[in-house]
Amino acid sequence: MRSTPRRLFSALALAPLLTGCFVSGEDGVDAGGSGARLKVALAVPPVQALSPYSNDATVLSKLSVAEGLTALDEDGVAAPALARSWKQKNTTTWVFELREATFQDGTEVTAESVVNALDHADEAETKPRVLSDVTLTVKAEDADTVTISTRTADPVLPLRLASPALGILAAKAYAKDGSVSPVGTGTGPFEITALTGKTKAALDRYDGYWGGKAKASGIDVTWIADGTARANALRSGDVDIAEWIPTAQAKLLDEDTRHEVPSVRTDSLILNTGSGIFTDASLRAAAREAVDGSALVDSVFGGYADPAQGLFGPAVSWAADKRVEVSGRVDAATVAQVEGRTEGRTLRLATYTNRSELPEAASVLQQQLEKAGFTVKQDVREYTQMEADLLAGKYDALVFSRVTLLDTGDAVAYLASDFTSDGVYNIAGLKDAKVDRAIKSAAVEGDSATRQQKVMRAEAEILRTDAVVPLVHEQAVQGIAADVEGVLLDPRERSLVDLDTHLK
Repeated sequence: MRSTPRRLFSALALAPLLTGCFVSGEDGVDAGGSGARLKVALAVPPVQALSPYSNDATVLSKLSVAEGLTALDEDGVAAPALARSWKQKNTTTWVFELREATFQDGTEVTAESVVNALDHADEAETKPRVLSDVTLTVKAEDADTVTISTRTADPVLPLRLASPALGILAAKAYAKDGSVSPVGTGTGPFEITALTGKTKAALDRYDGYWGGKAKASGIDVTWIADGTARANALRSGDVDIAEWIPTAQAKLLDEDTRHEVPSVRTDSLILNTGSGIFTDASLRAAAREAVDGSALVDSVFGGYADPAQGLFGPAVSWAADKRVEVSGRVDAATVAQVEGRTEGRTLRLATYTNRSELPEAASVLQQQLEKAGFTVKQDVREYTQMEADLLAGKYDALVFSRVTLLDTGDAVAYLASDFTSDGVYNIAGLKDAKVDRAIKSAAVEGDSATRQQKVMRAEAEILRTDAVVPLVHEQAVQGIAADVEGVLLDPRERSLVDLDTHLK
């Protein structure tokens, strides 16, 4: 447990850029003034009006709108946020002491408001991924003390509570129909004042923030799905910060505006094991043998990637030394067998345009799969237009980019949501008893080194099924104007702007 003020990510120690990686926290020091507004271009338009129970949750974190009980520091360790301290009472029970803070609607953050927020998350029709392998019981002990219990031991509960999906919002955020609105209901240094469909949002500085005033007076957000357009907006001065610059555009930016970030993002080919062509394990094996992710590193990613070694890449520092050899795979079907078993059937290969490299990668993979005997048809759209179909299993394969430590900073939550039989983000439709047991074994392990080893055993079990074929480990490129200071370069892609981010 950490008792020092909250530290936010700053993965790269670039002194001129990252000047504001610590919040003033419990000292209550005023960090800001009346600085100019920041103009930010984000890549993935809102799926559910910035509901924390969707992929939109990361926007609330990136723009410092909402906070959880805890946060992650630059080392991936749980640090204080709305909870100033905590302790473990027993294997299944934790006690959190709240700091003095107010919501952006002027109401106080109390134990009851925390109970309300976490109960709504637990009861959501579509549970946040971070809760896919755990059930929380939350109780207010007094005005500023919360007890959280789990059915079974959850040694990483403080990490779990740092998930953007578990941000604590004011009571008015939660509607009777189950929808959740973060507009004017967060606790962070910036308050959403207007959301215009899937294109724009306006944020103003929230002067009641417990950590002090932000240096920027507000943020104007534009969602620009096309990566080239985002890069052009930065070059033209239309925006100050543009996330996820396409690798083809990166070298066209001035060197002082291009910032490379080691990323925990892995791009993979996800195969639908629940329906369609790839219910046949030998066809999945044939697809895995046909696909060569290393061919994408230079041709598609311009060198801003590494060939995939597994689900976890170089930015997950402990993974390589603990990797487990994959065994027990089914033999791959031959080209003739593939052609025979798929005659008259088309492999539906999906990907999305929000990351411009993915459609290019899909075209390369299509050629590789066709050489193996498959007939392939692509479906390429914006992610927001296809997420429901992906989760419903309406595609055979998906070229997918996933931040593997996004939800908690702990790898187990990613594995549980994406690959267990009841995982809420199980696009592969995988139902495998050995995989379930391996992930469960990792989930209950309290020793960090042993937990990591069990994660890698689970990785091997998942790769054995050929439900997922890792392709590359990305390096993110963020575009930041030369007159901007204090941007957070985060390998986990959860942080971008905080109270110290400002124009010079």
